[in-house]
Amino acid sequence: MSVSFRRVNAVAVESPAANHHISRRVPSSVGVLRINQRRGVGGGGGVVLRSSRWVIEAIGQKEARPRCCSFDSHHPRNEVVAVAERGCGGVGRRVGVMVAVAATVVFGVGNRVLYKLALVPLKHYPFFLAQLATFGYVFVYFSILYLRYQAGKVTDEMLSLPKFPLIAVGFLEALAAASGMAAGAILSGAAIPILSQSFLVWQLVLSYVFLGRRYSFKQLFGCFLVAVGVIVTVASGSGTGSLMEAGIFWSIMMIVSFLLQAADTVLKETIFLDAAQRLKGGTVDLFVVNSFGSAFQAVFICLLLPVLSNLWGIPFNQLPSYLKDGAACFLNVGTMSNRCDGAPLLPLLFIIVNMGFNISLLHLLKISSAVVSCLASTFSVPISVYLFTLPLPYLGVASSLPPGFVAGAIILTVGLIIYMWTPSLNSSSKHLSLVNPRTKRIS
Repeated sequence: MSVSFRRVNAVAVESPAANHHISRRVPSSVGVLRINQRRGVGGGGGVVLRSSRWVIEAIGQKEARPRCCSFDSHHPRNEVVAVAERGCGGVGRRVGVMVAVAATVVFGVGNRVLYKLALVPLKHYPFFLAQLATFGYVFVYFSILYLRYQAGKVTDEMLSLPKFPLIAVGFLEALAAASGMAAGAILSGAAIPILSQSFLVWQLVLSYVFLGRRYSFKQLFGCFLVAVGVIVTVASGSGTGSLMEAGIFWSIMMIVSFLLQAADTVLKETIFLDAAQRLKGGTVDLFVVNSFGSAFQAVFICLLLPVLSNLWGIPFNQLPSYLKDGAACFLNVGTMSNRCDGAPLLPLLFIIVNMGFNISLLHLLKISSAVVSCLASTFSVPISVYLFTLPLPYLGVASSLPPGFVAGAIILTVGLIIYMWTPSLNSSSKHLSLVNPRTKRIS
């Protein structure tokens, strides 16, 4: 049975759904499609139907989402009626995003708690732990990338994508780390979580400017409630005036650090969107972004080591001996065995969970947006605060619950629900084409 075909445009009309279902990518905003056909043998001009197997495919679409299409080849007036059903793919995608949000929150909580536990044996070597994570991740990520390449999950086309945006990612991450370390060494512990809420503001601004995102009042209000909830939760147990103790310069420096982090996440989102166009509807494997981004970050960290070591109070000429002692403490060997109780188990647990957190955060960013990944990460803050009030091992006396914890957690949760369940203002293209399944493999 042969099929001759031409590419034709589809226009939205009203018509009932029909029998057969095939899964393809079409915009969520499209309702019902009608495509005129003409039965016959040979002849020019129209679409000649010899088979009822057709595929509806979205074109000119930056972010194609899976949807379900149905059609009836026996429709009256010899017309193929294609129906793009709104609920079929949208519900599944939303469930997928919610699962990714939950995983990100769990890893985020574990990341915060285990970092504090990892610093119990490495309390004199936090800079060593940071560099171990930075350079260790390069080896781990590229090992996973190699295995996925051998398994066919990563293609040559993915690896040949432009590297300049990934270089920019590494540069932004290294610069954010340097500015954050500089400000964090001066600012009080209570000030940093408050200033960190500027990260969400930067996300909204940068995604508006560079990604063309448009947010409704409800979404902006939800983000505002999330920020307020974190501030109420964290700051209610601390004294006042902590933001002004170190001076305005260091507060601005910390805000700039969060600006760089927000720019990094928005840039990663643009990388995924650009890759979808270059790969003709495909998606780049997240380990391509993770691996090369981490590698370039490590390169820039090496260039900034003299500055970073001084920010941690370590003269650069003493850095080799510091790293040697840090490695001995991490392995819990030699003269350090009596002073590094909990190593290497606690630091290793932190590194593993931190890696899972980074992967889950990038996966969430890939399937949703930078703002959603930021909100999920923020939601882990009050849960972590609560866990620190429990009698955790190695931490000694548990901290008390801040007076505004319950109120702050409720405000944050309400804000997150408002944002997540408010429809986006971004519209989808309705431009579709009809192609033959023999020339387009159904995946």
